[in-house]
Amino acid sequence: MSRKKGDNVPNQATASGAVHQPSRKDRFRPVELIVISVILALFVGLIVLMSTREFLLSGVAFGIAFIVGLVGLAMFSLAFKPNAEEVQDLEEQNRGDDSTH
Repeated sequence: MSRKKGDNVPNQATASGAVHQPSRKDRFRPVELIVISVILALFVGLIVLMSTREFLLSGVAFGIAFIVGLVGLAMFSLAFKPNAEEVQDLEEQNRGDDSTH
């Protein structure tokens, strides 16, 4: 299977021979988690900066809040049960993986 230049997602052929392409929602889900974590970290960093007026402490608080927020949101997103459409998509991908071996 060949990949085009600039294609970041590896192509996986399904049982019917069609190439599975993730939806736009699936591709932007990690970006959403990062943006929410940055917003949370900015809030924490600004609160620390306004209360202490120390840039170094504010930067440390920003970094800690970003990492904790990112890990926390990722854990919550893993905890959700997939809906029927996601289950069907996963089954199609699994059938495609079994036929290639």
